[in-house]
Amino acid sequence: MVSTVWSGSISFGLVNIPIKLYTAIDTSKSFSFNQLDANGHRIRYKKWCMTEEREVPYTEIKKGYEIAKDQYVVIEKEDLDKIAVESTRTIDIKEFIDEQELDPLFIEKSYYIAPDSAVNKRGGKRKVRDSSSTSIQDKAYSLLVKVLHDLKKAAIGKVVLRGEREHLVAIRAYQRGLVLHTLHYLSEIRPLEDVKEISETKVPVIDEKENSLGKLLVENLTSKDFDISRYEDEYTEQLEELINAKAKGKEHLIKQTTKAPKETQDLIAALKASLESSAKSTKK
Repeated sequence: MVSTVWSGSISFGLVNIPIKLYTAIDTSKSFSFNQLDANGHRIRYKKWCMTEEREVPYTEIKKGYEIAKDQYVVIEKEDLDKIAVESTRTIDIKEFIDEQELDPLFIEKSYYIAPDSAVNKRGGKRKVRDSSSTSIQDKAYSLLVKVLHDLKKAAIGKVVLRGEREHLVAIRAYQRGLVLHTLHYLSEIRPLEDVKEISETKVPVIDEKENSLGKLLVENLTSKDFDISRYEDEYTEQLEELINAKAKGKEHLIKQTTKAPKETQDLIAALKASLESSAKSTKK
């Protein structure tokens, strides 16, 4: 059962839609390892003061920002409370944009947005109602899904989810419902010019034949409908098999199939060979 991570509402114009957020990413299948010593004993970490050579209890630990070598500004909880943005539990929509303008580079985390349709708020109390009935809030939620889907638009807004930080968010239609993405601010995105192999390399001239062959190869390898279920996490599957085998005291053999790619010496020849290979695979 997926638990709610946040509840509030979406507000745009005079429309207010009660909602709940659920994490969209399932991390239950991921593996995490503990660090052990040579005898198999788990290693635990201590908060250690190098200057006083002692373990520091949690109650003594403060937040500090380094402004120079070994010089810190201490930030107290009271300082953070003064600048904390007021949490209104409302996602305030600022504008709508074309969905294609939402660059995936800005996306940080994703959440499913569900209508908070199991309850009504009357006189400050939450009252469970008949799930078979349709409320104005349910209809408003469905209307937003349909409008965003039909117009291929995304909503941009701001909200304080958990903690004191205000998040920039995008809301878009996804299948039958809505999905919310927390976004990085522009100041958090490293400029492409910081990568010297890109910024300092002269752009080579692509002739018409290379361009045509490249486009033809991409067209040959283009799927009509993208089905992500065709791709599996083979590493995680093999890791699970390895752990299960070792837990039973068995040896688990993994076939190494990775081959080092050959360096391209002739671009035109490589493109033509790739086209021939892709043509054969589509005929099967």
